[in-house]
Amino acid sequence: MHNKTAAPTSPDWDLIRAFLAVVDAGSLTAAAGALATSQPTLSRQIAQLEQQTGAALFERTTRGLSLTEAGDALVEPARRMQAAAQALALAAAGRAQTLAGTVRLTASEMMSAHVLPPILVQLRAAHPEIEIELVASNRVDNLLAREADIAIRMVRPDQGSLVTRHVADYPIGFYAHADYLKGRAPVTPDNFAEHDWVGLDQSPQLIDGFRSAGFNIDRHFFAFRCDNNIVGWEAVRAGMGIGITMQRVAERDPQLVRLLQEFPLPSLPVWLTAHRELRGSPRMRIVFDALAEALGD
Repeated sequence: MHNKTAAPTSPDWDLIRAFLAVVDAGSLTAAAGALATSQPTLSRQIAQLEQQTGAALFERTTRGLSLTEAGDALVEPARRMQAAAQALALAAAGRAQTLAGTVRLTASEMMSAHVLPPILVQLRAAHPEIEIELVASNRVDNLLAREADIAIRMVRPDQGSLVTRHVADYPIGFYAHADYLKGRAPVTPDNFAEHDWVGLDQSPQLIDGFRSAGFNIDRHFFAFRCDNNIVGWEAVRAGMGIGITMQRVAERDPQLVRLLQEFPLPSLPVWLTAHRELRGSPRMRIVFDALAEALGD
């Protein structure tokens, strides 16, 4: 009678996900935070995966955890499993044929705070069965990893697997509150540098824009600096100085005055994007099309 060799146990997805989180984070503490779990739970998952693979996957160093040879060999097949799990989730979401459920959006801070709210009010009134999650962030979320279902961006995405629609171009302008302008010299192309400006702190975006227009400024040109666009805009509305924003936003405040209209400013392109498979869901199609129409108005 021959002894049969036991078939190796296939690691489950939860263990693989825990493994990749530690690989990406470099420590159990950081990985536990990314997965919203506890460090002891994550340690048990790694130990279980090591038991199933029959090898140690990590070793401790002065800088945290580093992969062993066995762990390094596991990374590539684990990434393939991760991609397959994401593809499966996308396919399942795209085939959901009911309107009830959640749609997760991502947009910039200014778009989220000053453009989307009235649009989402109308959407909720028309389709109360659809729940909306909104990630207000200036970073470009990865739609392929399902960090969002639909993204509103000011740059055209380059992933070929996305449905992309250019819905509008939003003109921008220079604005200041009427209270700031009281008692000051009129803002002209000759003296605009003598006025107070509201700009960004760490981001070079505005500095690069001025320099490309032929004005060699540095960060000290801006009397008030903040990388949070909402805070910066509220500073303009409070009378802190001159700022730049979408005309669509500024025109809602009658106390704001548009300045330096002789300076040509580029418009902000508005792109609406979603994963192709998600367009197969009636819920996603409704939200996508409603956003396209409202943002294009």
